[in-house]
Amino acid sequence: MTRALSALLLSLCLACGSTNDDPPNPGGEACQRYSFPLSDTSSSSHVSSCSSTGCGNGENPPNSGMHCPTWLSCRSFDTEQPRCSWIHNLEHGHAVFLYNCPEGCPDEVAKLEDAMAKAAVGSNGVRRALVAPDSQLPKRFAALLWRRTYLMDAVDPDAITCLLALQDVDANEPGLTCPQ
Repeated sequence: MTRALSALLLSLCLACGSTNDDPPNPGGEACQRYSFPLSDTSSSSHVSSCSSTGCGNGENPPNSGMHCPTWLSCRSFDTEQPRCSWIHNLEHGHAVFLYNCPEGCPDEVAKLEDAMAKAAVGSNGVRRALVAPDSQLPKRFAALLWRRTYLMDAVDPDAITCLLALQDVDANEPGLTCPQ
């Protein structure tokens, strides 16, 4: 009995303990300084065309809402992609990392690609995230999940790690794989 109790206490202590290698969780102390509020619920229906102006939830950038029936592969793009498509990725629980750097910002894009490499992995082994430019962003960078947006003037890897702890939490169709 004493041996079993000791083992139980040890396992509880290990579960509660944290090292600097542990990623922060959404309720963890390291993430408390960030806010990733949920946007209002909106329709998640499909529109007839990916060029439709009816896509999104009215926010900039949109983080939910009506979207086209096709989604994007999970990779880094160097050309702007239709918002209607990556909204569909968000619905599937994918993370979307966007940048608006007309003058170029390869070091910051590399940080977004590093963040993409920390996203959840689908059953097909592909990281469920994408990186793409977006000329309509109100700030230089954005990290998005379904109904959550984090806007930045400079890429904040710690904030993105905290946001990624929420991946799939609110998505309509969480955990779906993404083609590469």
